[in-house]
Amino acid sequence: MEISIFLNVAGGVGLFLYGVKLMSEALQFIAGDKMRKLIGDLTKTPLRGIFVGILVTVLIQSSSGTTVMTVSFVNNGLLNLTQAIGIIMGANVGTTVTAQIIAFNIEAFALPLVALGMLMSILAKRKQISYLASGIIGLGLLFLGMQTMSSKEVVGIISQHTDFVLMLSRNPLTGVIAGMVLTILIQSSAATIGLVMALAASSNGLIGLDTAIPIILGDNLGTTFTAVIAAMGASRPAKQAAAAHVLFNLIGTVIFLLAFPIYREIVVMSSDDIGRQIANAHTIFNVLNTIIFFPFVGLLAKLISKIIPLRPEDKPEDVMYLDPTLINVSTASAVEAVKDELMHMGRIIHDMFALIHEAFFQFDISKMEERRKKFDNYEESVNKITRAISSYASEIWQKGVSEQISTVLGCYVNASLDLERIGDRGENLIERCDAMDNYLSTEAIAEFRDMYETTTLAIDTSLESMKSENSHLAMKVINEIEKKIDKQERQYRQAHIDRLNKGECDPEKGVNFITLLSNLERIGDHSNNVAGYTLDILKFNKKAA
Repeated sequence: MEISIFLNVAGGVGLFLYGVKLMSEALQFIAGDKMRKLIGDLTKTPLRGIFVGILVTVLIQSSSGTTVMTVSFVNNGLLNLTQAIGIIMGANVGTTVTAQIIAFNIEAFALPLVALGMLMSILAKRKQISYLASGIIGLGLLFLGMQTMSSKEVVGIISQHTDFVLMLSRNPLTGVIAGMVLTILIQSSAATIGLVMALAASSNGLIGLDTAIPIILGDNLGTTFTAVIAAMGASRPAKQAAAAHVLFNLIGTVIFLLAFPIYREIVVMSSDDIGRQIANAHTIFNVLNTIIFFPFVGLLAKLISKIIPLRPEDKPEDVMYLDPTLINVSTASAVEAVKDELMHMGRIIHDMFALIHEAFFQFDISKMEERRKKFDNYEESVNKITRAISSYASEIWQKGVSEQISTVLGCYVNASLDLERIGDRGENLIERCDAMDNYLSTEAIAEFRDMYETTTLAIDTSLESMKSENSHLAMKVINEIEKKIDKQERQYRQAHIDRLNKGECDPEKGVNFITLLSNLERIGDHSNNVAGYTLDILKFNKKAA
């Protein structure tokens, strides 16, 4: 019999978690590209981080998810520890929204909500309505899970084990541990709160406020476990971010336990309904804890830096931002990681062309071998990143994303392929330099330098247009720079043919020079493509708005 009841509880928790998942996906789909841009805007001040942390957590319905994202961003160097602490604080506040929704106690509408959502889904002609329908179904399943967890059978079996409940009520510390362990096991603070609310609101009132509050405090400790797992094997800055989450919630729990009578009185005054009191206890803890700690963000960062000091670490040149954990946390955050990786790829391309510049215009035969080895390493990194982006994007698409996000992701993948081609063309250039021993006429060198500078401007401008999603820069590449490259290629090709006809250049070297111009022209074409993808992203965003 008890096994059957356990399975009922497990099923209720499962329905609850699946409902939260559907709501999360629906909110992210509705938010579309705004979610991606919001995540990309995390690297600001701690105060801004708090608000962004709240919004992201509401959208993905998981403070653990937001914290895992934050740990990933710190690991990749996109956030510093102080900024990360602000986002973690916001995540703790954002997670209270789910508890407040649960406290409305509208379990009677669970099945009607599922029916309404299904009807909307069947009749929906617009994707936004379809996403909204999924969210409503998720909300219905959430409350259906609550109903299952608070069923008479479940309440009856628990009421037979009053000794355990009394133990929790007599010792707040035991309640904290119970809440922490339960949250670690089911990997959802919202589900723990939902279960506590269900038991407290039952006809027997199995859990009172004195028992519920410590469990809620332990729930906040248990939710840090996911971030700790995410930081294992990551960089020391990432470990610092996870430690910040643990310390923030641990110190807050100690403070609120010491001030338990005052804390309890505030909770009692907040509402007459036990379910709402539990939700409010969760909100009050996280909001007040954030207010208390905010003035000491810098001090907390220094404390963590002493506990986990940084040490010199070699940053990998290959894939940096494609963290697999982000795909399960938020597909929007994973898409933004692809953009970050694309920009990293662009920086490597920039370094490759700096070597090409050195090879042609600061020629030093003694450095040829060292330069070529360094260039080959860059080229290998670009190839690895291209393959990694394609593979990572495939995993994101398999998870399911909105049409808007999918279009953006496709543009990033295509841009990575064009950047790889730019790297290949760069390899052709540096090979021609080594083969010719830098033998070019003064006129040819001047012409090549002129076209080379225009081409590198095209690469840098197209990448900047995509990074900032700037239509002006993209149009500058398409309408000005790329056309200038085409004009230079025609002009300098003809000038070189004239020199060959006059016998001013070696015919063999002349062929190599024409090949140099051709490669620069193709690099311009690929830069033009990258700028075009920027316009595609902006056009689709405008259409979807």
